[in-house]
Amino acid sequence: MTSNSEKPLHPLDPVSFTDESKAVIDFIADYYKNIEKYPVQSKVETGYLTAKLPDSAPYCPDSLEDILEDVKESILPGLTHWQSPSFFAYYQASSSTAGFLGEMLCSGFNVVGFNWISSPAATELESIVLDWMGKMLKLPSSFLFSGTGGGVIHGTTCEAVVCTLAAARDKALRELGGNWENITKLVVYASDQTHFTFRKAAKLVGIPPSNFRLIQTSFATEFSMSPEPLRLAIEDDIESGLVPFYICATIGTTACGAVDPIAELGKAANKYKLWLHIDAAHAGSACICPEFRHFLDGVELANSVSMNPHKWFLTNMDCCCLWVKEPRYLVDSLSSNPEYLENNASKSKAVVDYKDWQVALSRRFRALKLWIVIRRHGVANLMHHIRSDISLAKQFEALVAKDDRFEIVVPRKLVLIFFRLKPKHELDSGELNCKLLDAINSSGRAFMTHGVVGGIYAIRCVIGATLTEERHLKDLWNLIQEKARFLLLQYNE
Repeated sequence: MTSNSEKPLHPLDPVSFTDESKAVIDFIADYYKNIEKYPVQSKVETGYLTAKLPDSAPYCPDSLEDILEDVKESILPGLTHWQSPSFFAYYQASSSTAGFLGEMLCSGFNVVGFNWISSPAATELESIVLDWMGKMLKLPSSFLFSGTGGGVIHGTTCEAVVCTLAAARDKALRELGGNWENITKLVVYASDQTHFTFRKAAKLVGIPPSNFRLIQTSFATEFSMSPEPLRLAIEDDIESGLVPFYICATIGTTACGAVDPIAELGKAANKYKLWLHIDAAHAGSACICPEFRHFLDGVELANSVSMNPHKWFLTNMDCCCLWVKEPRYLVDSLSSNPEYLENNASKSKAVVDYKDWQVALSRRFRALKLWIVIRRHGVANLMHHIRSDISLAKQFEALVAKDDRFEIVVPRKLVLIFFRLKPKHELDSGELNCKLLDAINSSGRAFMTHGVVGGIYAIRCVIGATLTEERHLKDLWNLIQEKARFLLLQYNE
């Protein structure tokens, strides 16, 4: 790297903005063209970047050419390539040209829409696009601004869960007389398959760890949460003098893709007056397709529901849609009204001030990105995108099921195939499949992760990277068979 000038750099010169932006776009385009040449999972050693970069900042400006060269030589090797067509590990961070363009406009305008007056378009477009999205999911009008509810775009599901937990907590405490000491009585419920961030969120809003209930799941229900053990847990807590107040149900759990029975859980929540939140972070996108909308059956019994367009809806990170039936509970918990933010629009109560729907004050114009994705693709093409990935998942599932050395551990719901190499002895299962997974990932040709359900270690293959095609699945299956043959020879010696 070389410092080539001490001349001050104009921070926002229109000419250099155009030229340098084009250079970065060309760099990204080349990255996508060549993405299959990189090992999917980064192969660098811990601390590799410290040895490559200077230990202090440059005194004079570096050229963009030098910076991009360093990105190529130093940064790219340290990336695990989430946009690789052979990335089958976590639920994807999807991307698209439309999503990228929306992100460019969001960054270009660089507005901070914490209240309506700070950028009316940012607030109003968010309300409109959340109603669009809610109607695509066929949410009841009680969740829409055009009805009696409303929605907000957060960065992640973690933020959405923290906010709904805070709203439900404060609602429960008010019903107990407003004494904050009663927080030690509040109890939350989730299945043992619920994402770990729910426990983290409960801790953040002050729920004692001893008041966090995990409802055990099993193969009998394909690891969805059963209403009966939930009911028994609630009644046991009530008899003990505790106050059940919140249930988190999941559509598409992380480990194996389980889907909780929303209607049944909703009946239990309503009976005992608990807040029901539906976490549909990944799988919620599929519910825009009529054939998968049944996963949301019973949503009318819930208090809130969230899904992440940045996972499977072609909307680049970050974007989490949260809908609530009664926005006043969010506002009651999260609002702040310092003197310097007072204005006539807010005082009129005729506008939404999104700062009161989230933890942070500042917020990005994320709605612009989702709006452009929906407009550029249209509902028909978005449904085609979802269906195409599910079709690929069915093909891969069929390849696994056809080979008697392997088995599907939990039936596929959408695009997550949870499978394992059959062991001769069950005690060898975890070790055998761990070695198989390590062999696959260390090849650099694909990247998958594992899960453990019912005490069984198995491999997770998630279809959904934007660039994945049928040929990539065939290559993955050939790689799996290649590594499995070698392992089985070792175990049979």
